[in-house]
Amino acid sequence: MPTDAPSPPLIRARGLTKRFGSFTAVDAIDFDVAPGEAFGFLGPNGAGKTSTMRMIGCTSPASGGTLTVLDMDPATRGPEIRGHLGVVPQQDTLDEELTVRENLVIYGRYFGLSRAECGRRADELLEFAQLTERRDSRVEPLSGGMKRRLTIARALINEPDVMLLDEPTTGLDPQARHLLWDRLYRLKQRGVTLVLTTHYMDEAEQLCDRLVIMDKARIVAEGSPRQLIEQYSTREVAELRFPVGVQETLDGQLAGLADRIEHLPDRLLLYANDGEAVAVAVHDRGLRPETVLVRRSTLEDVFLRLTGRTLVE
Repeated sequence: MPTDAPSPPLIRARGLTKRFGSFTAVDAIDFDVAPGEAFGFLGPNGAGKTSTMRMIGCTSPASGGTLTVLDMDPATRGPEIRGHLGVVPQQDTLDEELTVRENLVIYGRYFGLSRAECGRRADELLEFAQLTERRDSRVEPLSGGMKRRLTIARALINEPDVMLLDEPTTGLDPQARHLLWDRLYRLKQRGVTLVLTTHYMDEAEQLCDRLVIMDKARIVAEGSPRQLIEQYSTREVAELRFPVGVQETLDGQLAGLADRIEHLPDRLLLYANDGEAVAVAVHDRGLRPETVLVRRSTLEDVFLRLTGRTLVE
């Protein structure tokens, strides 16, 4: 019996490019986003993530290549596409003089919804965002996490097919971040397609089915978090810290113990499939690190290997 053909991508880019004068912010990238998928753009500051999101959101025209969103061309059908998108920008743009509920109702009116329908959807979204008890509060005194949840609720008022989230949890404390992750996971369970940018590795691992890592305007890797770890790292990492001045004197004494050794100012990272065996082998060679930590490889290991450890401002 033949299997069902895969659904066409909701977003498709080929050779997508964005230039600002002589500066290339996005350099001929290719990617697809499937219906119902949580797709991420991961990269350091200035990698091109936000420029890509603005092209998808039809607020910045592409300089080259092709892009289709919901099987439409943003260059000719931008307003129609935007009517099917929910957008969560990096900075909250809420009206702080209005109440929490009024922010939702008035925003819904921009999409041509009746006042009654806006009210119905607003009440549902307040419950979803866990803001019902603050419905009549002004926005200004709300916590950062509450404002972020309200921004996401507002982006859902038009029942979008695709949610674009640009750095959704930047600046939030851990409790607020985890609550926001839970809300986004519930959206994904409902079948909403999520497209997000982030530079938080744990966020990408928690939320993304698939992601691309961008660096210097280009895509340098693509896959699920687990696939990327398997391809670019090892199963485990042994972190060794030696007394001050000792690390510089080792001179190859760790050679052959790991698939790859990374020298950091304060510690050594030994990448291997069996970190405990590496730790034992280090001890057997007569070396005495002050601390030894064996952990699983993470997306952060992949990210830093591909993009480097130099701070990008």
